[in-house]
Amino acid sequence: MEEDLRPFVDWSWCAGNPGKFVLADCRWYLDGSSGKDAFGSGHLPGAVFIDLDQWLSGPASPEAGRNPLPDPEVFAEGMRQAGFNDSDTVIAYDDAGGVIAARLVWMLRSTGHNAAILDGGMAAYQGELTRDYSPGTRGRFSAQAWPAHLLADISEASSAAYLRVDARNRDRFEGLQDPVDPRPGHIPGAVNVPCRENLDSTGHLIPEVQVRTNFEHAGVLSAGTAVSYCGSGVTACHNLLAMEHVGMGQGKLFVGGWSQYSRAQEMPVATVSPEL
Repeated sequence: MEEDLRPFVDWSWCAGNPGKFVLADCRWYLDGSSGKDAFGSGHLPGAVFIDLDQWLSGPASPEAGRNPLPDPEVFAEGMRQAGFNDSDTVIAYDDAGGVIAARLVWMLRSTGHNAAILDGGMAAYQGELTRDYSPGTRGRFSAQAWPAHLLADISEASSAAYLRVDARNRDRFEGLQDPVDPRPGHIPGAVNVPCRENLDSTGHLIPEVQVRTNFEHAGVLSAGTAVSYCGSGVTACHNLLAMEHVGMGQGKLFVGGWSQYSRAQEMPVATVSPEL
């Protein structure tokens, strides 16, 4: 991977590198609204839609969670159909400040590909959106195994040997409500750094010093001992990329997230924030 390609790039980077990257539209909605329909209503020129459910997730189950990682060959086929090659630099965006696009970017970066989130998402692009889309040439993209050293299973996610970092909104972390999972709350001992608090009101990443301060305030001094989780391993990727972006290193992703943990009835649940 290019050493200078950090996990987030702004539109000025894109404007200064014409023809050196491909755009991926990763819109997806927890309420079931169609990201593909949103793409068809208007997207950044040249972008290709990547369906999270089809290409970035495997079959859901109580044992694996809502959005487990897909088989590497399934992911590779999705990238080929999008026209992506192993050597391409992929810039991914959504309409939520990158918290969804982070899943694709993490998957690509973790397997050695060039990828970054477009800081600010769709709103960062000041030109007119388009509805035009012409499928490009099939790409040449190799399937690779998911990196075991960057993944945590449920036993590691429940172990005090790791600092568990919950990326969900505070109301879900505290157990005040949960619209999609059977038991509200969080993994005992986890700390809460909501990924959306990495962003300002325009959907751009807040200043790097503030990103680092937010993690440090929660007790996260380095990503090296951290396990990031959310509901199902999507927005947790945003926290991992944010930590990497500000020089805190790489942490582990508990891809099953709360959708897996909360369905394991033998696992304890906490509903109040731990004292730090």
